[in-house]
Amino acid sequence: MANLDDDRTSSAHAFLKFGSIYEPLKSINLPKPEGGSLWDKLDHYYRIVKSTLLLHQSPTTGLFPTKTYGDNRKAKVHDSLYCAACAWALALAYRRIDDDKGRTHELEHSAIKCMRGILYCYMRQADKVQRFKQDPKPSECLHSVFSAHTGDEVFSHKEYGHLQINAVSLFLLYLVEMISSGLQIIYNTDEVSFIQNLVFCVERAYRVPDFGVWERGSKYNNGSPELHSSSVGLAKAALEAINGFNLFGNQGCSWSVIFVDFDAHNRNRQTLCSLLPRESRSHNTDAALLPCLSYPAFALDDEALFSQTLDKIIRKLKGKYGFKRFLRDGYRTALEDKTRRYYKPAEIKLFDGIECEFPLFFIFMIIDGVFRGNPAQVKEYQDLLDPLLQHTSEGCPVVPKYYYVPADFVELEKKNPGSQKRFASNSGHDGRFFLWGQAVYIIAKLLADKLVSPKDIDPIGRYIPPQDQRNVSMRFSNQGPLENDLVVHVALIAESQRLQVFLNTYGIQTQTPQQVEPIQIWAQKELVKAYFHLGVNDKLGLSGRPDRPIGCLGTSKIYRILGKTVVCYSIIFDLSDFYMSQDVMMLIDDIKNALQFIKQYWKMHGRPLFVVLIREDNIRGSRFNPILDMLAAFRKGIVGGVKVHVDRVQTLISGAVVEQLDFLRITETEEAPVFKSLEELDLPKHSKVKRQSSTPNASELEQQPDVNINDWKNKSTYEILQKLNDCNCLASQALLASILLKREGPNFITKEGTVAEHIERIYRRAGSKKLWSVVRFAASLLGKLVDSLAPSITNVLVQGKQVTLGAFGQEEEVISNPLSPGVIKKIIYEKCHLQDEREAVVQQELVIHIGWIISNSPELFSGMLKIRIGWIIHAMKYELKIRAGDMPAKDLYQMSPSEVKQLLLDILQPQQQGRGWLNRRQIDGSLNRTPAGFYDRVWQILERTPNGLIVAGKFLPQQPTLSDMTMYEMNFSLLVEDMLQNIDQPEYRQIIVELLMVISVILERNPELEFQDKVDLDRVVQEAFHDFQKDHSRPKGAEEQDDMTAFYNTHPTGKKGTCSYLSKAVITLLLEGEMKPSNDDPCTIS
Repeated sequence: MANLDDDRTSSAHAFLKFGSIYEPLKSINLPKPEGGSLWDKLDHYYRIVKSTLLLHQSPTTGLFPTKTYGDNRKAKVHDSLYCAACAWALALAYRRIDDDKGRTHELEHSAIKCMRGILYCYMRQADKVQRFKQDPKPSECLHSVFSAHTGDEVFSHKEYGHLQINAVSLFLLYLVEMISSGLQIIYNTDEVSFIQNLVFCVERAYRVPDFGVWERGSKYNNGSPELHSSSVGLAKAALEAINGFNLFGNQGCSWSVIFVDFDAHNRNRQTLCSLLPRESRSHNTDAALLPCLSYPAFALDDEALFSQTLDKIIRKLKGKYGFKRFLRDGYRTALEDKTRRYYKPAEIKLFDGIECEFPLFFIFMIIDGVFRGNPAQVKEYQDLLDPLLQHTSEGCPVVPKYYYVPADFVELEKKNPGSQKRFASNSGHDGRFFLWGQAVYIIAKLLADKLVSPKDIDPIGRYIPPQDQRNVSMRFSNQGPLENDLVVHVALIAESQRLQVFLNTYGIQTQTPQQVEPIQIWAQKELVKAYFHLGVNDKLGLSGRPDRPIGCLGTSKIYRILGKTVVCYSIIFDLSDFYMSQDVMMLIDDIKNALQFIKQYWKMHGRPLFVVLIREDNIRGSRFNPILDMLAAFRKGIVGGVKVHVDRVQTLISGAVVEQLDFLRITETEEAPVFKSLEELDLPKHSKVKRQSSTPNASELEQQPDVNINDWKNKSTYEILQKLNDCNCLASQALLASILLKREGPNFITKEGTVAEHIERIYRRAGSKKLWSVVRFAASLLGKLVDSLAPSITNVLVQGKQVTLGAFGQEEEVISNPLSPGVIKKIIYEKCHLQDEREAVVQQELVIHIGWIISNSPELFSGMLKIRIGWIIHAMKYELKIRAGDMPAKDLYQMSPSEVKQLLLDILQPQQQGRGWLNRRQIDGSLNRTPAGFYDRVWQILERTPNGLIVAGKFLPQQPTLSDMTMYEMNFSLLVEDMLQNIDQPEYRQIIVELLMVISVILERNPELEFQDKVDLDRVVQEAFHDFQKDHSRPKGAEEQDDMTAFYNTHPTGKKGTCSYLSKAVITLLLEGEMKPSNDDPCTIS
């Protein structure tokens, strides 16, 4: 709303010059009919709509201007959509009358004209859509504001925050709702392919920070976008609505159907649930969530989370005159400088308590009450709204845009919130209307007066009452089956006939690719190739679906493509160049994870079909027994706690979800695209499967090189080559090859080809021998990158966490927004290569593991805001030391990937009670784990610390921190983490966390105390430690005086616990300052 409209400027444009677009109005005297006929009631609202809404609709584009006065008319997509929805809602009401005097047609086509006007504006920017779906940047997005008369662009992306996923999503949602009611809005295949490309853009909402409904992005109004719950929620709702929808309505055929990536929808769903009840990092809550949670999106199917979010909105934002948009919103307040687009740092503190209140949101609560069958809520908000409405001289009700505190009353209002009278914005005078408010008001009145029903204006059933949620049968629904009763259908496919015969001797029934014919088995990358053809339009310059992998929900459907029936196997069965695929235990773990993920997130009617592809390589040597155990578990019907049913593919197809990919239409002149299905290995049927003798895990000795790098790095290239040729130890070969690689480059010729080729051979040989340390060293030298690294990082980010890459004790790179694989590879090989080459690939392993774990078990990461990969590796090494006791610790780099994953899971579990406190603090400190409410307590400390906090040289000032931020916002938590970032010892970090908790409790219990000077947390810990040493004095060497090990290993609570020493040091520091006098101080005599 900012930047476009100032409702208080004067205008000479007269409101009285109105009339009908189609028929003249006989009278404009509008007393509300009480108990009149249906015609009279509708006529009443028709006249209001004509004179306050349709009068302002552009006769050329059909858009509705933001300002209804003056000549320079600009139209926002968002506001125009609600105006179209209002005209459509009244048209639906008129459908009840047989002789409607043409009003149904007029109103329907006003809505259609607006929707097509928006489509026209959007399609003129098809080049932006093409670029944005490949690389979603604010400079490449569709515009959100256009000229109302011409549809031209009016602001560049530098002048205005156009990136508003919510606006595009709302357009798609209303498009589906209106077409479902019988309106014809989309006319040809060009428009269908354009809408499909809009869907590709919206699918990525979960990873695209935007400027949101208020066009300001961050609450600080400094031009930075954020990930908004309201945008992600509307995107989720739009994707659910449009998936499988025919844009030509009842007249349509197969090629006017829209497709949605099921896994992308699910990521939006997960992201929404992890963001809520917050709106974004800087917005603790926001009234923009109301249209997302309730009408029109109804984006949330979790009743508990819905209640929690709505309760927070009402508690924090509701006032006598409406809802505040968000806390510290300066928009149109008396103190806002309207000459500047952005605010200065800490300026938002000025607006605390005087934010404008918007009656619009009372109207959304009325609509919500009607949908939820809550007449008490409807009455409550109607009673609040009625006194706020203005009226034109002809009696039309007018919804003021906002109520503000005049400049003269600002200080009084700040001292006593809610005490001052607020004044309405100038809506309703001189032809000025807030059209979004007018439109929603009419929709609410039609619903409240029962002139339209919720089912009329929500024909696709976005809102489903809780008692009916499990009985809804839709092609695609946001409701799923009851928890824990999903059975995953499983097809076991052997890659050769001889493998099938071999497995049969163990009672494992499988099928070969030949035996499932004519059904074809595809890798997911072939399905991606098929989707390249979706939405292609050469006239508009639009390519098809971007090259994005299909997740395991998408591969659990059956596909009909060019007359073929296709089943797909998951990406986890793809042959990978990365060494993790050589660990069969990882494959088994991936299969269990995929099944659990499908069980948790499958929301379609029909069973998922999970194809398990068994390759001959999977059963070689020691890999055989674990695979056999897993296949036996499939036969029993339970795998990793998930119910499964194994059968032939032909049998399972009947209960599966079938997706018809009809967009692949090939004419006789066109060449059909070629897809590669899984082919059976052409091997003699009765030849034996080569089961090599079991390879035990390599001994530590084999993993160690028999040469010293320091002895060889200064020797001549000739000597190194000689040694390389004579050496049989793979570890030594890798070390020598690394010297050559750094000195001579990858293309230098050795006896076995180039250096790079030689290292590749070492990599493969070491993999077959399970020399994991050598494998990792070689993989790092070759700069290998694991598949799905970028999506795994995104999985962590959408849970509201940050990721840091970099070795422990070295500079780290903080990742707070999704990045491309190329950028991530550059960070890893720059930041993790410094101390040990193997760290670069182990960090990739951990990112993959953490991405899976956080999706399936987010509770394991509670209290961890930053996932610091280097620190987690440090925790794992420390855990190995603890387990070894007095023996040498196991080398992390020599462990198999599956053992590394298990170790990670072990340290993520809550710390065992039997452990010493040093060990517990080491692990928790390495994980950056904090107690519940920790960041809120730091805020409370900062309120009582005028000169701020400092630790390890990192300063957290009281100002502008408290002025810029609010207590519960995510950005403050990240700022606290930033303050703790410089601490280089995990156990010391944990002591600092405990100290901050202690300070918070002391200040809470002693409201008269506050710190006078800057609080140096390091100094407080040192004071506490000195006291501890006095009580535990033993003869020690001078160099041991600063050894804090005994302190770290002390229980926090109790008489001699760390907290008692920390408390004493804090109180001493507090008493150095002055105490604030208190009126109810019991020590005061007079």
